[in-house]
Amino acid sequence: MDKTYKVIWTKRSLSNALTIKAYLIKKFSKKEVINFERLLRQFELTVSNFPTLYPESTTQKLLRRAVIHKNTTVFYIFDKNQVTVIAMKDNRQKKPSK
Repeated sequence: MDKTYKVIWTKRSLSNALTIKAYLIKKFSKKEVINFERLLRQFELTVSNFPTLYPESTTQKLLRRAVIHKNTTVFYIFDKNQVTVIAMKDNRQKKPSK
């Protein structure tokens, strides 16, 4: 590990994380919320040290997709100086109805 990169969370990614946390509080136990927060910290540590660890999108060259848990996916962009977390997705939640 020669260099660690700064990790920036966009408003959208923070909003996604809070939505997932609220969902976990409503549907699951406090233990699951703690595990989710631990996963986020571990992801941030990993991606700050190894930003190219996760695969690039086939359709959007700079976008990378990290499955940090079978139910949670994080989308981020890595440039030469920093990692920018764009969005998060909870794979358990249904799409909102129109």
